[in-house]
Amino acid sequence: MNLVVDRYAKATLLGRGISFFLGRALLAGAKDVQDAAERLAYGPEVDRGEGGPDAAAALAALAPHAQKAIERIDGARDEREANKARAVPGGNPLKYVIVATGNIYDDALQAKAAAYAGADIVAVIRATAQSLLDYVPHGATTEGYGGTFATQENFKIIRRATDEAAVDYGRYIHQTNYSSGLCMAEIAWMGAVERLDMLLNDAMYGILFRDINPCRNFVDQYVSRRIIARSGIIINTGEDNYLTTADAIEKAHTVLASQFVNEAFAKHAGVREEQMGLGHAYEIDPSVENSFLLELAQAQLVRQVFPRHPIKWMPPTKFKTGDIFQSHVHDALFSLVGVTTNQSIELLGMFSEAVHNPMLMDRYLSLKATKYVFNTARSLGDEISIKPDGIMAKRAEQVLDEALELLEEVARDTIWVAIERGAFADVKRSRTGGKGYKGVFERSKDYVNPILTALES
Repeated sequence: MNLVVDRYAKATLLGRGISFFLGRALLAGAKDVQDAAERLAYGPEVDRGEGGPDAAAALAALAPHAQKAIERIDGARDEREANKARAVPGGNPLKYVIVATGNIYDDALQAKAAAYAGADIVAVIRATAQSLLDYVPHGATTEGYGGTFATQENFKIIRRATDEAAVDYGRYIHQTNYSSGLCMAEIAWMGAVERLDMLLNDAMYGILFRDINPCRNFVDQYVSRRIIARSGIIINTGEDNYLTTADAIEKAHTVLASQFVNEAFAKHAGVREEQMGLGHAYEIDPSVENSFLLELAQAQLVRQVFPRHPIKWMPPTKFKTGDIFQSHVHDALFSLVGVTTNQSIELLGMFSEAVHNPMLMDRYLSLKATKYVFNTARSLGDEISIKPDGIMAKRAEQVLDEALELLEEVARDTIWVAIERGAFADVKRSRTGGKGYKGVFERSKDYVNPILTALES
């Protein structure tokens, strides 16, 4: 399909959507969509859409194929929900760990080991720079730098491992991967049909931290979230990353403002609040006096502003050092805030963060410490109240006021201008710059996309 799109992009014909030409190829005798794609990719001439079947006819030809695709999403969603009913997930905060060796078979073994040690969510980080590939690799992969390639076969392998772990340990194990970068919609589809539970899905992250063109990423995000909404997958957004490049005290309001923006984008794409895992992080410099109170205030603020959302809570990384004992304490305080403020999804901190990629024993010790904190402080948040005129309340009011001011600026100047001036994460990006801009085309009046049409209806 990439060859088809490339060929028709060079011919400046993508304004109608590649589905328009696939439908015409079916009407011209192609036996199925694969055959239609091969005819478009390798045929002697490019179909310029002149004469012959119109958009309505092309859409009608594709209708049964689109219906089967939607049924695959629905079937996978129903199977996942049935599995969750049989093996009930753990309680909040769900303990989220990462496995990413580069070898998918090793990842599967580590996923089961993590589940045995108490993990509720297993995430496979993608290989470095996969977000910049404008295609999805194929098949099972055994080599990868900084992570493991996201492929449909790799999704199946980890799903099989987490399903087995759920049976063995009597607890549903969630599977997570990345639907971001230049292939948001493609990976969302893969995640939907392979029964993933969560996907990191955030155009702002790709724009700011991967220099992907804003126009391209916002369009891709919309389509991917339409698939995600239908599938019942929970998105994880990336506002937590803002505090790795900007100061966590001065720019905390940008995280809250971006969460509101991400919520608006998600609702526009049909995503329910219960599927919006809005992200934030514990990234204030630990040497700052009362930093724990400031972190607690921010976490409680986010929890109260978004009461129905499965909030994603990220661990300290920016101020981690080679002192593993200090790091272990740092992570413990992070977990204490998480359980006190009832965060939904907690990615566990690793004491070896600044030393090396976490080993199995590192992950085990992190899970052990987190379970201890969660158990001993389970009801702490229900037992305490916050002074109305104290440090925490004043901090929350300040952050909320600053977030409102920023959102008013975005509403006045547009999101494009806000991104260009570096309003988020202190990173500036141009509307026409970045990777993938050549893949942006103006939609024609007779644009055809039967999958999107079905998802929007």
